[in-house]
Amino acid sequence: MPSGLVALLDDIAGITKLAAASLDDVGAAAGKAGSKAVGVVVDDTAVTPRYVVGLSPERELPIIGKIALGSLRNKLLILLPAALLLSAFAPWAITPLLMLGGAYLCFEGAEKVIEALGGPGHAEEEVATTDAAALEKEKVGGAIRTDLILSAEIMAIALADVANSPILNQALVLAIVGIAITIGVYGVVGLIVKMDDIGLHLAKRGSAPVRTIGRGLVKGMPVLMRALSIIGTAAMIWVGGGILIHGLEVLGLHAPAEAIHHVAEAVHHAAGGVGGIVAWLVTAAASGLFGLVLGGIIAWIVHKIRH
Repeated sequence: MPSGLVALLDDIAGITKLAAASLDDVGAAAGKAGSKAVGVVVDDTAVTPRYVVGLSPERELPIIGKIALGSLRNKLLILLPAALLLSAFAPWAITPLLMLGGAYLCFEGAEKVIEALGGPGHAEEEVATTDAAALEKEKVGGAIRTDLILSAEIMAIALADVANSPILNQALVLAIVGIAITIGVYGVVGLIVKMDDIGLHLAKRGSAPVRTIGRGLVKGMPVLMRALSIIGTAAMIWVGGGILIHGLEVLGLHAPAEAIHHVAEAVHHAAGGVGGIVAWLVTAAASGLFGLVLGGIIAWIVHKIRH
């Protein structure tokens, strides 16, 4: 009997070790998959603050909270089951769908560049109402719809990275990525939209250095918002272009990826100690240029169709 108990405890210990190793694998996979979605995350962070513009300051954080809950529902109740079904029954479709999302990112980024250069862009939907509750509802609904598109791309990127893992690991990774990114994005968004209020509070109180910091925060907010918009656009184009180049390589068209790789390798050897950083910058710039050209072509087609 004691020997049987010892054997049982040994089995439990072995199962525990396997579970711990599996969780370590899931955590590592989630981190890797989440890092690949950085461009979409930056754009999500840059896009969301505009949904509280024109609303009462005391409603800003509650509105961000509503959008965050909507984002979680998007990821966990809609996109997660859809991703698992896709992985189980149509894994061949993951790469084409990921490329479709990459093309959309390139298109959106190119539209923003064209609009910034004075060309025609896609105008934002204006909400024509004076009712505060209706306005808030419309803003939250618009933000959640936009989030669904960006979240779909985040989940697709994560799924592509763990497509060969067991289905339970896929579910855990997607859930971890979805929850972590939502908390990170909307935590930062909440801080951004309240930063001017924090700065105003500091500017009226405390010592001279504290007041100086407060005034700096108030003056720096417009600069930060512009910088976020530029970084978000660049990240969309870079990530979208990289997704498309990698997708083409998976589908058998190796020329774009190989050309970029050869250039990056040559630069790496020529740059010496900083070769790794320079090679990464070359790869990112080439992916961005590819994405910008393709996004510009798609934008031109879309505008022709609209006209």
